[in-house]
Amino acid sequence: MPDNTLSEALQEAYASAPSNVIIYHTLELRHPSFVDGNGNPTAIRVVKDHLNRTCTLEETAPLNPGEEVEFVAMAFDLALPPVTNAPTPEITVTLDNVSTEMIQYLDRAVETQDMIEVTYRPYLSNDLSCPQMDPPITLVITDINVDCYKITATARMMDIGNKSFPAENYTVKKYPGLTR
Repeated sequence: MPDNTLSEALQEAYASAPSNVIIYHTLELRHPSFVDGNGNPTAIRVVKDHLNRTCTLEETAPLNPGEEVEFVAMAFDLALPPVTNAPTPEITVTLDNVSTEMIQYLDRAVETQDMIEVTYRPYLSNDLSCPQMDPPITLVITDINVDCYKITATARMMDIGNKSFPAENYTVKKYPGLTR
């Protein structure tokens, strides 16, 4: 698991549970096939709340870095990955009452070989200017089940043990000196 640093404010909120500060749990799902009506890359963003929330993303976000974005209110459940020695921790994410728009995005994603990435960001109700975890946790969805009422997905950390090093292919086209 990466070294995700919780902000001091979030650590305080977890430790003291003040009644006037709420932790907003958010998820962002990204895939190359998720595009808006203009063909621009977009993401599915949800917040575990009963109202939509506008929050500012971190400067290193893959989409809309440093921008205010809207997270749509949705019931979902997830358990953060445990701190273990397991090679690739897995979590299960369940999103309830999914919209037909979200199902259409996922149907397009299933038709490709690319993985769906999911990023978890916690925000505090008194500070929506940045996520309270830096960097946020990003996982890839390895298994997904969709029905008309909910989405259940298994997600895990990227399997860096099976990535090639260096992550570059040495081809004759790119390196003509390889031929004789």
